[in-house]
Amino acid sequence: MVIRELKYKGTQVAYYVVCKRKLWLFSKGIGFEHLSESVALGKLLDEESFKREREEGFYDAPVRMDFIKTYDGLVVHEVKHSRAIEESHLLQVKYYMYYLKSKGLEVSHGILHYPRAKEIRKVYLSKEDEFIIEDALKGIGYILSLEKPPPIEEKPYCKSCAYEEFCYG
Repeated sequence: MVIRELKYKGTQVAYYVVCKRKLWLFSKGIGFEHLSESVALGKLLDEESFKREREEGFYDAPVRMDFIKTYDGLVVHEVKHSRAIEESHLLQVKYYMYYLKSKGLEVSHGILHYPRAKEIRKVYLSKEDEFIIEDALKGIGYILSLEKPPPIEEKPYCKSCAYEEFCYG
């Protein structure tokens, strides 16, 4: 486990999967989320789902998890708007679990909540996942060291991205 590299936000880990350009822009403070209806809807869902649990949210700079519970051991919970980019959600939750483990905490598993779809998904952290996370952290470090944002990679969800106009406008 490479503790010195655990300086990234969960959002950055998720963006590493979603779009390297978005990761670079977001990390450099260039944000368009405040202009996106999709992001606004996600934030509303985020605020309204699990209100009581969120009062007990977990924050340890740079990591901010939606909430954690201690039934069945320590369980990381993350609430998401849709499953469209589920791969990034999985890596984000696994990163949180990895982060807590690096702090000496025993994590049982994670749970991804998709309230609109009324679905949940249990997430476990394997040794292989730890290697994937370590590679992702190195990749994030490389991307953030670039002087310019990486080139555009067209993906199916670009049209609904908060950065769409910046990239294609």
